[in-house]
Amino acid sequence: MSYAIQWVRSLIFNAQMYVALLVVGILYTPAAIISANGALAGCHAYCRYIKWSASWMIGLKTEVRGTPPTDEVMVAPKHQSFLDVLIIFGSIPRGKFIFKSILKYAPVVGQFGLRIGCIPVDRGKRGQAIKKMLADVQAGRATPGQLIIYPQGTRIAPGVKAPYKVGTGALYRELGQPVVPVATNVGVFWPKRGIYRKQGTAVFEFLPRIEPGLAVADFMARIENDIETASDRLNKEAGFDG
Repeated sequence: MSYAIQWVRSLIFNAQMYVALLVVGILYTPAAIISANGALAGCHAYCRYIKWSASWMIGLKTEVRGTPPTDEVMVAPKHQSFLDVLIIFGSIPRGKFIFKSILKYAPVVGQFGLRIGCIPVDRGKRGQAIKKMLADVQAGRATPGQLIIYPQGTRIAPGVKAPYKVGTGALYRELGQPVVPVATNVGVFWPKRGIYRKQGTAVFEFLPRIEPGLAVADFMARIENDIETASDRLNKEAGFDG
């Protein structure tokens, strides 16, 4: 298929994603008002729809490997595109993100995110946000589920090296929960910027969990090695040689 045709297909797909988000938001708002479970159902419905529509509209299929957690754990994924947000969230029963504070004002995303227990973080004030989240957990106000935090804090293109932020290590130490790293090669097909989406199969791999008890420095070294090694392997599997 020519690049031009795939670019047009990608443009149409991208546009309908926002339409679908609005439709899901409208349909599930009554349920979300009644219960956080209603908001969670709406989020999962949107994830399923995008996974389905991507497979035939742009020829991008997805594969989940490993065992997605169902218990109280932290999930620490490689972040390469918007699609990894949806596939990882859609693979676990009660995901909740630590996300940029500005997103709480985004239509549908912000309202539903807060309803399911996502925790907004101000840029430059991550330490304060972590303290508040820990206080919420200790006071029993935090919503149960799998806490998703991106160790690098932002989307990182395949082959690009960026530091892992110590906030993940602080949460690991204070919460005393296992951490499940997640590797991916989705950025090979769905880049950080631009409209074009490439055909193929994006893989999301839930790696062996890291149990509590490591020193923060050892944990940070372990999680970076696990995620980067597995993601590099998946990138090569997808034909990326950068």
